[in-house]
Amino acid sequence: MFVESKTARLAVLIDPAKKEAFERLCAEQGLTPSQVVRQLIREYLQRHGATPGPRAPAREGRS
Repeated sequence: MFVESKTARLAVLIDPAKKEAFERLCAEQGLTPSQVVRQLIREYLQRHGATPGPRAPAREGRS
């Protein structure tokens, strides 16, 4: 599995019952919640054609 060399923290508010069910399912599959969330984010970015990395700076004078 690919592991990014640098990481950033993402805080997510979630219903406690959903969090518990998610953590339980992840454990049953031998995965950590972080691994699953990173995979979901990679798939979401790919599905929408977004590439990770710095965005191009906005050009001045655009309205």
